[in-house]
Amino acid sequence: MIRNIPALFGELVFNESVMKERLPEETFKAMKKAMGDGKRLDSALADVVAKAMRDWAVEKGATHYTHWFQPMTGITAEKHDSFITPDKNGGVIMEFSGKELVRGEPDASSLPSGGLRATFEARGYTAWDPTSFAFIKDDTLCIPTAFCSYGGEALDKKTPLLRSMEAINKQTMRILRLFGNTSVTSVKTTVGPEQEYFLIDRALYEKRMDLRFTGRTLFGAKPPKGQELDDHYFGTIPTRVVAFMKELDRELWRLGVLAKTRHNETAPAQHELAPIFSTTNIATDHNQLTMEIMKRVAARHGLVCLLHEKPFEGVNGSGKHNNWSLTTSDGVNLLEPGDTPHENAQFLLFLCAVIKAVDEYQDMLRLSVATAGNDHRLGSHEAPPAIISMFLGDELTALLDSIERDKAYDAREKVQMKVGVHVLPRFPKDTTDRNRTSPFAFTGNKFEFRMPGSSLSVAGPNIVINTAVADVLARFATRLEGASDFETELHDLIKETIKNHKRIIFNGNGYDDAWIKEATEVRGLSNLPSTPEALKCYIDPKNIELFGRHGVFSETEICSRYEILLGNYSKVIHIEALTMLDMVNKDILPAVSAYTKKLTDALNAKKASPVKLDTSYEEETVSVLCGTLGGIFSAEKALEVALDGVKSASDRQAKAEYYRDKVIPAMKELRKVVDSAETVTDRSAWPYPSYSQLLYGIE
Repeated sequence: MIRNIPALFGELVFNESVMKERLPEETFKAMKKAMGDGKRLDSALADVVAKAMRDWAVEKGATHYTHWFQPMTGITAEKHDSFITPDKNGGVIMEFSGKELVRGEPDASSLPSGGLRATFEARGYTAWDPTSFAFIKDDTLCIPTAFCSYGGEALDKKTPLLRSMEAINKQTMRILRLFGNTSVTSVKTTVGPEQEYFLIDRALYEKRMDLRFTGRTLFGAKPPKGQELDDHYFGTIPTRVVAFMKELDRELWRLGVLAKTRHNETAPAQHELAPIFSTTNIATDHNQLTMEIMKRVAARHGLVCLLHEKPFEGVNGSGKHNNWSLTTSDGVNLLEPGDTPHENAQFLLFLCAVIKAVDEYQDMLRLSVATAGNDHRLGSHEAPPAIISMFLGDELTALLDSIERDKAYDAREKVQMKVGVHVLPRFPKDTTDRNRTSPFAFTGNKFEFRMPGSSLSVAGPNIVINTAVADVLARFATRLEGASDFETELHDLIKETIKNHKRIIFNGNGYDDAWIKEATEVRGLSNLPSTPEALKCYIDPKNIELFGRHGVFSETEICSRYEILLGNYSKVIHIEALTMLDMVNKDILPAVSAYTKKLTDALNAKKASPVKLDTSYEEETVSVLCGTLGGIFSAEKALEVALDGVKSASDRQAKAEYYRDKVIPAMKELRKVVDSAETVTDRSAWPYPSYSQLLYGIE
């Protein structure tokens, strides 16, 4: 039982309260500047921080330290070094210097680099990120760091995320100064990533080669009961799951992760954890930690946590809802509608900046969530479609329409707000519904980006959102700074933005087939249903220029990511295809064949009986199974041929498109006939646990 949560919370984190207690006053102030305003920490002070950090960690039982970073694998990486250093007497002392705190040197050639590093070019560097607190995990002091090559190119997700946060801070500050705000010292984006996941019994997981190798079931007939009754969402949480959730909360709280909400999700065996908002950099670190701790805690309870976007065919997959907002250093949410004309004008300008950014860079938003796993989930009546649109709600949409037409808008309170001579009507708070089918929905004081998949690092989507909005704000600021009449120019800017970008606003049902036609044929929105199509947008000149303008990515860094993600897409599908072939050849075909022989023997025995017996079941089932065996064998050979054809692909883009167009359809056909065989094969003869066992195996 957890008796004192405030005392427990953050006990494994070298946080602000620990620093205040252990650091000299001047060093603590310098650290506060580094954390709050991104000020560089003097190297001499790094030694002081390192000593305090070491002493604290050793007292907590730590024996090693590591530079904890986020390479392009999508997960975290760490190399552990002990604190021990030999002394003159043949013993050891515990040491940790400022140099070791500030910089590390991991191998940069064995992690994805997209051509930035060759095998013989191994040198890379990790650099301490003081904006994210160090913490202790597995008796190791973990120091959040950025990761770059010998030439300085970013090889990780943290570096460009920090750059994007600097970019949006710079441009937002320009806007705030135009509104007369001189007290704010910085603006940070904040994120609350809701994490969906599945829990299944470990003993059953171990019997499924596909789950162990790929994270999803490549075969599996639909169970008699799925999610049709809507009885799992917010339902009573199973006892074993409650025990898991309790320990998970405790572990996350000790690491300073603001785990807040837990509940059953829509699909059987599916659940969700939601944290309280944090600064984007910290939220990203915490979400990576959350996914790791989920898997560890699950193992202690005889469970496995599945983070694949679509682990089970025919039931909802798992997403990660990225709730994004802008907050000033004095705690004001810039996407919160105000109570005065001045506040509302500012709110509307930031709202319009997001609208314009999403419309102009919709391809990059889609690209930011593109993975082989997420392709199975998007548009499957459980997640938004692959077409980017924005939900604002009927009232806010009507308000923007009134501004565009220069018409007064009567809100609930019948109050009109003015800035100068122009009508900027009052927008009552919390008057919008929620739209689960919208990719990018305004929910009162934040935008919920619902497209990211469960296993995705939220760094990628937030790099795009931050940079795109920063780019629009830069153009807004330049125009307003040069205006002779600020209020008139502000009104005209808001009005023009609404008129030019309202096509991206859609409050209807994103699952409706009519919407797909309207979006692409009438509104001209981009439709990028698969990862290979989306990834090509990385090297679109307008996107290369966007990231270059704000110093977030160089062209070389963008091209490297394009190569990495293309390669990863092809590798994932290749592994899945090989796994299917292995399962079919070594388990499924032998099992179905053996069961067919068993039924055939029974049929022959009945026919040989002197007593006339009914053989209709055996005859019909044997006939079906023989046809099914032929279908499986034929589909298996077709998949082998499709895989062999990959060799003809001329480059990585062509290879990815080949996997999409040839290999995936062959995989689907093989799955179709195998799943059909499962429905007519005796349960005891089938070589793998069924969907019924996997989805309903925890009480």
